[in-house]
Amino acid sequence: QGQLVESGGGLAQVGGSLRLSCAASRPSSSMMSMGWFRQAPGQEREFVAAISWNQGTTNYADSVKGRFTISRDNARDNAKNTVYLQMNSLKPEDTAVYYCAAGPRYSDYTRTRPGSYDYWGQGTQVTVSS
Repeated sequence: QGQLVESGGGLAQVGGSLRLSCAASRPSSSMMSMGWFRQAPGQEREFVAAISWNQGTTNYADSVKGRFTISRDNARDNAKNTVYLQMNSLKPEDTAVYYCAAGPRYSDYTRTRPGSYDYWGQGTQVTVSS
């Protein structure tokens, strides 16, 4: 069964950058769609970005479009595939716990919905200070 391990969170200043990583061990056909979600205190989990493994097609929430970039590294020589979230021009409202997720299908309907993802990472805290 696959597992997602996140890293790269931390503290950044307004306008700064952070890069999150999500390593998928034992990737399988059930991880064709990879997404990043975030959850701030007292808020619901919200979609940030998604990417399809095969085509590399991407999609972003309006709130991060132009500032965040999702990408993937299909490491054929080892057993791990990695997805990244490069976050630039950070704002205080980006402060949240960020979660990596994997699901079996990338589509207009599934990519933004948490219920469409079967695997989740443990979350990594991102704090943006002004």
